[in-house]
Amino acid sequence: MTAMPPNDRFDRFDRFSKLVPRFDHLKWKMAAAGILVGLISGFLVVLYRLGIEYGTDTARWIYARIRETPWLVAPWAVAAIAAALAIAWMVKKEPMAGGSGIPQTNGVVICGLKMRWQTILPVRFIGGLLGSLFGLSLGREGPSIQIGASGAQFLSHRLRGKKREDVQEHYLVTAGAAAGLSAAFSAPLSGMMFALEGVHRSFSPAILMGATAASLTADFVSKYCFGLRPVLDFGTIGQLPLGEYGWLIPLGLVAGLVGSLMNRSLLGFQTLYGKLPAWSRPLIAIALALPIGIWLPDVLGGGSNLIAMAEHARVGLGMLCVLFVAKVLFTSTSFGSGAPGGIFMPILAVGSLAGGICGETLRQFGNLPSDSVAIFSVCVMTGTLAASVKTPITSILLAVEMSGTLTHMLPVAAVAFIALLVSDLLRTKPIYGELLERYMRAQGGTTAIANRIDNGIMELPVEMGATADGKLMRDVRWPYGCLVIGLRRGERQIVPHGDTRLRAGDYLVVLFSGEDESDARHAMRRLCDVSV
Repeated sequence: MTAMPPNDRFDRFDRFSKLVPRFDHLKWKMAAAGILVGLISGFLVVLYRLGIEYGTDTARWIYARIRETPWLVAPWAVAAIAAALAIAWMVKKEPMAGGSGIPQTNGVVICGLKMRWQTILPVRFIGGLLGSLFGLSLGREGPSIQIGASGAQFLSHRLRGKKREDVQEHYLVTAGAAAGLSAAFSAPLSGMMFALEGVHRSFSPAILMGATAASLTADFVSKYCFGLRPVLDFGTIGQLPLGEYGWLIPLGLVAGLVGSLMNRSLLGFQTLYGKLPAWSRPLIAIALALPIGIWLPDVLGGGSNLIAMAEHARVGLGMLCVLFVAKVLFTSTSFGSGAPGGIFMPILAVGSLAGGICGETLRQFGNLPSDSVAIFSVCVMTGTLAASVKTPITSILLAVEMSGTLTHMLPVAAVAFIALLVSDLLRTKPIYGELLERYMRAQGGTTAIANRIDNGIMELPVEMGATADGKLMRDVRWPYGCLVIGLRRGERQIVPHGDTRLRAGDYLVVLFSGEDESDARHAMRRLCDVSV
């Protein structure tokens, strides 16, 4: 083997050392771009929120008129058939705009799916508005995340021109997802954490800076339009007395069971709908909305009203049970139809009702103070979301931001992690991961390679216990086409060599060339992650 001339070695070292600070500057580029993403995505999500809220209010008004004047069912049926066929046609033309939107966004970032903002945005807006006008039990949060990601992709295409679909675009899409959830809930920390924990699943500084800037900017846009109060204001709830903390364990068990039940119900009804013609699925969901709208109008829409109802125990125990069963089934039938709409808020509503049932039962047949019912509702709501989505940190932050205080953080966190344990023991898979796998199978896997990125830079953390943890650089079998050009250890930046020993917590700056980005990332994750 011929030795490399010293000058060539120094030249290569100099080139690689320059790439590291360039990558470090990427986080500030992402922060600047994140502000623009937050403005665009925040504005789009605000428009979507206004439309969905108007549609749900209109649906309740329409069903109240039908209850008083039954003959109005005839024109309602004509409109329902037209809307259902329109939704089915739009989803057929743009399958990526059907359902929640979170699995599709995850697929863009993780699996390299191709996202077309030009068709996704109109289908999301029109399909979501049509569904809300008939009161389908669908939330706005999942679609808001995809709308935010689409707005970010639009911005990326405008900024980068012909050089599209690179790693930086994925970072912007992640920032757009953060902005979407932030604007939907007026919860910037939750939006930022969900983008990291639930979408990109990486905590690199570049991703963090972009997601934070976009989330905060979108929150400003949302608060400017809707005011300073959060979507679900729990600020009036008192603290849980220390003597009641023993109830957190059974509450966690209940939340884990409800989260697992919700996942199985959603996936089960989606499987049943899959045996029916595509055009009939939205029609069935809208038809089921008629009796619900007439006799149980509180079940219509995402469910923020149900959360307030369970929190304040405005109805009796029997009605809470009826609303719980109706919300689970109606959400499953609405979502399983493939209509554009999310399940984030309905899952929160179901969890809140379950917590209200637990609290009201203990209040009536035990010694639980009435003030604790609201806290039980918030805790089980958070635990149900953590058990279903498998994003406990996001769930906890969401409850904290919605409450406007840190006083509930300990009981909420305890219930969330107990629920997550129960969900894992029941082998419940994350709902959005399962939905992504189903989407990929439905598309025949052909879109997995549509978003090719053949060269670029990525950053990955080394987890404790991973294959690369504790090894020398030269002893690791790095994937073909991947070259580690930098290593970030705490505040230090290192240009690694063969004798550099890797440690858990190191961030590797990897240059890849000649390989598809998703393949290169997966190969590197096999070395750096414990779970892969």
